[in-house]
Amino acid sequence: MKFTDSSAKLTYSCVIVFKILSFYLIISESHVVENSHLNISTSTTNSSADDEEFDPYSPLVKCSYLSNEFLVCENHGIDLKGNTTAKEELGYGCVKFGGQKYEKVERSRVMCKVLDGIECFGERTFLSLKQYPCIKYTGHYFVNTLIYSFLLGFLGMDRFCLGHTGTAVGKLLTLGGLGVWWVVDIILLVLGELNPADDSNWVPIY
Repeated sequence: MKFTDSSAKLTYSCVIVFKILSFYLIISESHVVENSHLNISTSTTNSSADDEEFDPYSPLVKCSYLSNEFLVCENHGIDLKGNTTAKEELGYGCVKFGGQKYEKVERSRVMCKVLDGIECFGERTFLSLKQYPCIKYTGHYFVNTLIYSFLLGFLGMDRFCLGHTGTAVGKLLTLGGLGVWWVVDIILLVLGELNPADDSNWVPIY
């Protein structure tokens, strides 16, 4: 009987140890499987995002192809302050502003952002495909300046308004160069050679 009891106890102990080991192995395997699934799903997501290409038959349009009514774009390109090297490196931006003739106005791509609620394919903030003129308005009206030049040009009022303070003081002290400077500035204004000092354009009157 004693031998039987000891054998039963030994068998019972082995069964308990075996169950504990089995439980531990099951838990370990489940963690490994979960981690492998997580890695596989993550890599799949990344690869699908990287390999995603535009489908021309998709109902979604490329964001950069949207018309201006669905975009918010900058009024003009960034001011590079005459740095041509920066424009060559960036590929966009305005080296100079202004220009009264079409061929003298520089153009640049600008940053645009898609309006909220509009669905499209690709980055929602991007450089525009269209080239925008490098012009800015700071409140200078050609007609007003021309009237100042006719009526008060001998006092340098036209140059004061345009921001040419140094030459305006000289024009004031000489009373418009005894009339000669006065007439010359009127001619320069009409010919488009006398412009705002900040390189801005005349505000258009519609």
